[in-house]
Amino acid sequence: MTSAMTGLDRDLRTALDGVVGDPAWLSEALDRVSTDPGAVTALFPAVGRKCGRGPLSAQCPGLAGWTVDDAARVLLLSSLSLRGAHLATEVAALYRYGDAAEKRGVLRALSRLDIGGAGLDLVLDALRTNDPRLVAAALGPCARDLDDAMWRQGVLKCVFMEIPLTVVDGLAERADSELARMLAGLAAERQAAGRHMPADAVALLARLTSTEAY
Repeated sequence: MTSAMTGLDRDLRTALDGVVGDPAWLSEALDRVSTDPGAVTALFPAVGRKCGRGPLSAQCPGLAGWTVDDAARVLLLSSLSLRGAHLATEVAALYRYGDAAEKRGVLRALSRLDIGGAGLDLVLDALRTNDPRLVAAALGPCARDLDDAMWRQGVLKCVFMEIPLTVVDGLAERADSELARMLAGLAAERQAAGRHMPADAVALLARLTSTEAY
């Protein structure tokens, strides 16, 4: 996983301006974890209550589907004074013992944290759940470390769960003929059972099969 914290911090702070329930609490929390990383254990679960859980503005580029607590939690993780294996251990613990909102916050942050490939196990865990919030977050930028086979399975799971395919990072670039074959098989199964495919999956299949024709 790569780090790009400076630009992200600016974007998230801008997105949170005026919508955080207790901005003083968030400012103090960010300062505290920058010098006392162990404090994040108590602060991370309190984010929703202190900052709010509402959606971020739809006008925030790259943050579609994010909530206020998502953004605040990503800022907390980016402010931790930890690196490498120590950061990976802390992040894994926050995910493991967190509720669904806390897990989603971790997933949102993974692609921006300097923990190498240590976040991949968390992404795979999220994809094994039946929680659409976690599946959607796991197919964001942190899905870039998934191999092609697992990534395709994640896309198919979105179709099964009727999660909008707009959540899938890099869909236009990674969708291939094998994904088209899998989608066609699912479409045939659903047709035989008298069920419909989601409109965005139908559109993706049409695009992929049209591309194959040339």
